[in-house]
Amino acid sequence: MIEAVSDVTAEELAARLGEDDLVVLDVRSLAEFTGTFGAPCDPRQGHIPGARHLELTDILDATVERLRELVRLPIGAEVIAYCHTGARSAHAVEALAAAGYEARNYPGSWHEWSREPSLPVETR
Repeated sequence: MIEAVSDVTAEELAARLGEDDLVVLDVRSLAEFTGTFGAPCDPRQGHIPGARHLELTDILDATVERLRELVRLPIGAEVIAYCHTGARSAHAVEALAAAGYEARNYPGSWHEWSREPSLPVETR
């Protein structure tokens, strides 16, 4: 049985950026991640600093073993996933938890993060 974990807020995530034992995973498209394309409703484009990119489709198409290879983290590692509005990342969290990770969703996701000018943004 998969144990539910709490969602993360923008404030908690911002305070924890750069922690060695935390991985932030952006499950949007590569264009959204790099900031070359994004929803017009978002005032800024890019990604949360330090986030790794792994598209939701790759997560959902993978076996548990393949997902562990893609994530490249020890079992039990903490992963916070986000997307644009929290829906894709919610699916990613389920798959990551099933693969043995302490996975949490940031439901505000990029839609919230991009609106707060005090929160940092990276593009590449």
